[in-house]
Amino acid sequence: MQWVKGLGLGLGAAALLALGIILGHFAIPKNPPSISAAQDLDLEILETVMGQLDASRIRENLRELSREPHLASTPRDEALVQLLLQRWTDPASGLDSAEAFEYEVLLSFPSQEQPNSVDVVGSAGDILYSCRRSEENLTGEQGGPDVVPPYAAYAPPGTPQGLLVYANQGREEDFMELQTQGITLEGTIALTRYGGIGRGAKAVNAAKYGVAGVLVYTDPGDINDGLSLPNETFPNSWYLPPSGVERGSYYEYFGDPLTPYLPANPSSFRLDLTNVSGFPPIPTQPIGFEDAKVLLCNLKGSLAPAAWQGALGCDYRLGPGFHPEGDFPEDSQVNVSVHNHLQLRNSSNVLGIIRGAVEPDRYVLYGNHRDSWVHGAVDPSSGTAVLLELSRILGTLLKEGTWRPRRSIVFASWGAEEFGLIGSTEFTEDFFSKLQERTVAYLNVDISVFANATLRVQGTPPVQSVVFSAAKEIRSPGPGDLSIYDNWIRYFNRSSPVYGLIPRLGTLGAGSDYAPFIHFLGISSMDIAYTYDRSKTSARIYPTYHTAFDTFDYVDKFVDPGFSSHQAVARTVGSVLLRLSDSLFLPLNVSDYSDTLRSFLQAAQQDLGDLLEQHSISLGPLVTAVEKFEAAAATLGQYMSTLQKGSPDPLQVRMLNDQLMLLERAFLNPRAFPEEHYYSHVLWAPRTGSTATFPGLANACSRAENTSSGSEAWAEVQRQLSIVVVALEGAAATLRPVADL
Repeated sequence: MQWVKGLGLGLGAAALLALGIILGHFAIPKNPPSISAAQDLDLEILETVMGQLDASRIRENLRELSREPHLASTPRDEALVQLLLQRWTDPASGLDSAEAFEYEVLLSFPSQEQPNSVDVVGSAGDILYSCRRSEENLTGEQGGPDVVPPYAAYAPPGTPQGLLVYANQGREEDFMELQTQGITLEGTIALTRYGGIGRGAKAVNAAKYGVAGVLVYTDPGDINDGLSLPNETFPNSWYLPPSGVERGSYYEYFGDPLTPYLPANPSSFRLDLTNVSGFPPIPTQPIGFEDAKVLLCNLKGSLAPAAWQGALGCDYRLGPGFHPEGDFPEDSQVNVSVHNHLQLRNSSNVLGIIRGAVEPDRYVLYGNHRDSWVHGAVDPSSGTAVLLELSRILGTLLKEGTWRPRRSIVFASWGAEEFGLIGSTEFTEDFFSKLQERTVAYLNVDISVFANATLRVQGTPPVQSVVFSAAKEIRSPGPGDLSIYDNWIRYFNRSSPVYGLIPRLGTLGAGSDYAPFIHFLGISSMDIAYTYDRSKTSARIYPTYHTAFDTFDYVDKFVDPGFSSHQAVARTVGSVLLRLSDSLFLPLNVSDYSDTLRSFLQAAQQDLGDLLEQHSISLGPLVTAVEKFEAAAATLGQYMSTLQKGSPDPLQVRMLNDQLMLLERAFLNPRAFPEEHYYSHVLWAPRTGSTATFPGLANACSRAENTSSGSEAWAEVQRQLSIVVVALEGAAATLRPVADL
């Protein structure tokens, strides 16, 4: 099969050259205004921006963005590319420059000619029951021709048929439990529920045990607080209706599957499909909980463990097969017919840029993806609606000549995120060196409002201080006179040995476009949103996530009536963005990493210390490395305070800021986790071990625990310990005076 379309090398080269010019020419200011090298954050400008961010405009942005389905690479997705370009080149409110850049990426779609299906079939092959192939058209928006039917992207085609078993969340321990119960899994169809692990991992685990096909559903106990009746769900409330089906990518990695570590340009080398890893190994299909109830409530076999029970109104049993007193004959089987296909498509990133006045070669990036599974009002358009409003305000100030940032601001609209963070990953591959050398921080606002209770921030420790500073100055939406900070601390908090009780920042996994920036490039990153009160709901995410019911009216009526939470996110992000782009001294507090490192060290000592000692492995070098980092961070903080009190030389400020900017890069080791694609950050790589410590060390100890001394597994423990020690010593060296080694 010919995987590379004839776009021509010239177009690809031209696109690369153009983006290189856009990012690279900032070092040569054009018609520079009268500026000072000491330019600092202008609080009047900040106050102006905060006052002008308009909830009604955000609402109208969202109405337009979510008006039609805009699956990646479809005509509506490309129309939104043009909308962004139009906004960012507007004569009155546009930016310095804006351009779209295409990548040629491998996507997965269901067949229009042969729809995917799930059927209960009798012994003679007769169809006894068919699951829905599309969601119920409750508001007139679920039945249009551009609504992609539910499917598991990148799941292979096939038509497996077998007895049904219930496998809870599809974790490896769930399949082990079924085996322990004496259930033969070979050739079965496994019904699993969302949650616990990633989508694709459910199929990977199932295949290890000989399962032929996988079904995945959303249990109302996991997302609807147990509610499942039509009058209890959308459009009568925000809860997922019975026919709702969560779509999603089942690809286990991120980036274009055919071009790992290379930008997906027409000229790039592409893997043969037989050499691509990370796709589900067996046919997989998501279904709604109304169909899952029919299947699950007719299963025979042992009662499922209490933790496996859900809210479908029956006792969940394990199978295999149906009980004779139910709706289907005992010998009935489930047939899963998947007809997905892979296709090379063009997908665009859109970049809009405001050139910095003093340090144009330092970039503050703010991005969100554009594509959605259907209308995508919450995911991702709530984030894009905020991004457009903030860029409008800043663009207007720019065009009026009122303001220009100290550093360059890059607004980004990423393509094909839903298929595996593809647009943002291709961008980081394309401009790896330039971005590593010049990027101060990456701000991500994907879903800006999950719900309207409180701010929720995930990020690396150095961004904590700038987020806190912003949140303390902005009033929280709703009754009362609390700041966003004071409201936030009521919902998510922790005790810090330095600051006392403070809001808790979550860590960054790989759930959105921040992933390649933190894990691959080592850029300080954050993800900002408003979310729900965890004490009042068991929902793992907002109920209509990735379904055809995630519409403008859903947001307008249930998620954020009045759009005050959208406005609060816009103000928080706007304040953080201006503080990062305009402050003379970068507001990144590297000492805040000390809390994390000390916590990781203590967990290693308490949970792993005895085990390591039994195998003659000492944590002494790790203790010393943490102490070196703490000392270097404290000394740098004191030096910064001294500079701030005087009139520092611009070069001194620049050198200090570079130390703050480059700290995160010191934690990268591209050889630390060879089994993980793109994960290089030794502090934030995936952790499979149970100890909340340095992930490489935790994972290695977990694998080595039951092996003998001198084994390869224990050698890997020693290697991972050395990797962490070297990274921490390198980080400390980054923070020491630049003339010192």
